[in-house]
Amino acid sequence: SPAVIVLIRRGEEFLLARNHRFPPGRYSIIAGFVEAGENLEEAGVREVREEVGIEVRDIRYFGSHPWPFPNSLMVGFVADYAGGQIQVDNDELVEADWFPAHSVPPVPSRISIARQLIDWFVNSQKDGTERGTSAC
Repeated sequence: SPAVIVLIRRGEEFLLARNHRFPPGRYSIIAGFVEAGENLEEAGVREVREEVGIEVRDIRYFGSHPWPFPNSLMVGFVADYAGGQIQVDNDELVEADWFPAHSVPPVPSRISIARQLIDWFVNSQKDGTERGTSAC
């Protein structure tokens, strides 16, 4: 049961969303399970489109992390914004917005791949370099 998680960049900003199960004020990046018949990148593109209504391009592998469900793995990606307006699905998510690296709201703990992706983006904006997208 692989799942994907995607950090979406738009210039110096990145997309964060709040799941209805999160504590008030906590945000993360877009994630979801891979469906039968799609590859990991296709799952990332689909999840982003379904949950926030935008299109992404140049999706690339970042790293992976064990997922706390039986037989699962979370695979992380970075993608660039390609177009569209944020339209939250109101099923899983209650809000989403673009955030600059210098103004990050509360996010998941450092042990999660979500936080690894967020920290990578924030650090790449601070020093002006993209040090590669692989966590390995």
